[in-house]
Amino acid sequence: MSIARRLALLFRVKANNALDDAEDPREVLDYSYQRQNEMLAKVRRGLADVTTSRKRLELQAAQLQQSAERLQGQAAEAVRTGQDELAREALTRRAAALAQIRELQPQRDALKAEEDKLAVAQQRLQAKVEAFRTRKETIKATYTAAEAQTRISEAVAGISEEMGDVGLAMQRAEDRTEQMQARAQALNELLISGALDDASLPLGRRDDIQAALDAASGRGIDVDHELARLKASASTAPAALETGGDGSAAGAPEEPGRQS
Repeated sequence: MSIARRLALLFRVKANNALDDAEDPREVLDYSYQRQNEMLAKVRRGLADVTTSRKRLELQAAQLQQSAERLQGQAAEAVRTGQDELAREALTRRAAALAQIRELQPQRDALKAEEDKLAVAQQRLQAKVEAFRTRKETIKATYTAAEAQTRISEAVAGISEEMGDVGLAMQRAEDRTEQMQARAQALNELLISGALDDASLPLGRRDDIQAALDAASGRGIDVDHELARLKASASTAPAALETGGDGSAAGAPEEPGRQS
């Protein structure tokens, strides 16, 4: 396939897709219904014209018939009064009027047949237009409902996708929160154990707190107990030095070279 043919095919495809996107079936149905109504209106106008022509011929024929009857009466009156020539003229005119009536009859019959034909066509077209209108409204309602359902589905799909992203963000936030809570708890435990000084407190304040913590933990009591024990040991030490177990001063050092 040549490049020109491929480009032409691509152009037709793009144009067709653009028309599909721009086309609204409801507008097409409304336009078709409008065109059918216009055709129905033309048939009605044609039927009205034919009916008017037929009635005009019938009116003309009726006038001719009245004229013929009047001429018949005039001819009879002329014969009664002995005016044969006048009677002849009246009869001649009556014959002409009757001839015109006979000429109008085929035209009237043709118009009547055309009128009947147009009336049937109008009825059929009217029925088709009404059926099309009912079907059109049904299709439009169905299309509108489908369009609304599609928009709702697209919105729900968009919300679901967005909620998925929000869910991931919430999960990351919860993970970060748990990490921060664990870190804060670990730092708090380190501060309580003394492994990590609270740098936010002044140096003197930290010493006072440490002394209070030492006193509360019993370190001050251990010092007093140790002091009492040392005093007790010091008070018993002179007695042990004065009387040893072998009569010598306990704890006295021996002279060099002297045996005990």
